[in-house]
Amino acid sequence: MSDGDTGDSGSKPFERVVGELRARMANGRYPLNSLLPSQRDLAEEFGVSRDTVQRVLRELISEGWIRSRQGSGSRVVKVQLIHSPTSATQPDRMVTLGPLIGHAFEQPDVRLDVFTLTSESLDTHIRVQAERIRAGAITPQSIALRMLVPSEELPAPYWQTKDGTHDELLKQRYLDISRRHTPSVRSVLRNLHAEGRVPSVTVEIRRIPLMPHHKLYLLNGVEAVLGPYEVYRRNIVLDDGREIEDALDVEGVSAGLTHHVKDPDPHAQGTVFVDSMQRWFNSLWNLLSE
Repeated sequence: MSDGDTGDSGSKPFERVVGELRARMANGRYPLNSLLPSQRDLAEEFGVSRDTVQRVLRELISEGWIRSRQGSGSRVVKVQLIHSPTSATQPDRMVTLGPLIGHAFEQPDVRLDVFTLTSESLDTHIRVQAERIRAGAITPQSIALRMLVPSEELPAPYWQTKDGTHDELLKQRYLDISRRHTPSVRSVLRNLHAEGRVPSVTVEIRRIPLMPHHKLYLLNGVEAVLGPYEVYRRNIVLDDGREIEDALDVEGVSAGLTHHVKDPDPHAQGTVFVDSMQRWFNSLWNLLSE
């Protein structure tokens, strides 16, 4: 694959590689304190230039995922962990998002309700499940996704610089990410139906005049994953290689996601939480979404 190829996701090489490496750190393939493959190995694996790999590593350093030292490689210093009542085998009760979505897709009827900024993380996880379906590892009979994303006309509280010089560039970067991954989620799921692998697939994506302060995943009506978007300052690398210094950005990875599961007891904390989040999502969907 040449560096000019867009890959299966339709993204540019930079976005394709940085997204895949984020996903590998988030799902535990590259655990905390582990070393990423060398620049040469990454360039060969993804079929991109060393320049692209170096830009990817600068972006991951800026986002706080890795630290790099010349001669010592790039070490993972941040991973996506979720506090979960189902992870009793772990002393800290931490799990990653991948297995939770994987478990949801192992059911005969998959139902996902999602409220998110860009759907970038969801796109990655959906692609993993699509490959499991194609490999015959799981065989869901129906998949139904409802996703809410912010209206594009909303003023962006994030992606700003102190003097406002590059605010429009940063907002356009955010919109480009959303416009790339949101149709990708739809396409991946619909292709599963077109290929005859899942008998029933419905995908509904709506915009809402509300900027989420948390990301929310509701899984099959019985589980909820919720996490706040944490605002911080960092240098942001644009697609053309330019770097904007000291810009406001937002992340939902290390800010503390929590996993809640319904219990047979209708008054249990997990049950009350999941039901309340489902009612909230339904109210946004029915009354505010376009």
